[in-house]
Amino acid sequence: MTTHINANPWDNGTDELERFALEECVKRQRIDHRVAVLIVSDKRCELAPKLANLGAQVLVVDRPAFQQEIEGRVLASGYKDQITVMASELNALPEVFPGQPFDMIIVRRGLCGLPYGQARQTVRRLLLQLRIGGKLYVSVLGLHSELGQDYAGGDALIEQRFAPLAPPLADKYDIRHPVCLYTERNLFMLLLDAGASVLRTLTTTYGNIKGVAVRV
Repeated sequence: MTTHINANPWDNGTDELERFALEECVKRQRIDHRVAVLIVSDKRCELAPKLANLGAQVLVVDRPAFQQEIEGRVLASGYKDQITVMASELNALPEVFPGQPFDMIIVRRGLCGLPYGQARQTVRRLLLQLRIGGKLYVSVLGLHSELGQDYAGGDALIEQRFAPLAPPLADKYDIRHPVCLYTERNLFMLLLDAGASVLRTLTTTYGNIKGVAVRV
């Protein structure tokens, strides 16, 4: 019997993946005195100022609809000289980013809004923006989280798993579009199939899935 965990699906705040990224930034800053970071889908612009405070140069990429809000948060953070904002849809990322290659890329959300095949292509494209040895941090919504309750794609293979949430949960979390929910093994295979070397995956107390990989 599948256990569903009733909690905020977005895992906001300083979660484990964010802690790993901040620790990595500190290590790289000590050695190279220069750390370039790309954050994908950080509407609230919570992580970018923390990385900028550690000396990183940060590029935040999110949907055009959020650009003005993010720019306002950057200005309020006091790190506008270290944080750049760029508008782009996750499924149409540019071939070249300003500031690449990056030491770290963090995908906070958005991959679940793509079918598995498109998500794999997106991760592969992002890997190519990393330096050799650079790290990729990915967060996805979990199949065994609360969102998996009565989820239409729950029994489908990951390659075909792309369906709307049950209406009460779609209303509760304002997730109206189809999503692909992941198990920990699904994320491991996504990173591996995209060409990364997987360092770790984990399932949070909220039932969501996190992964850390490296470009080799």
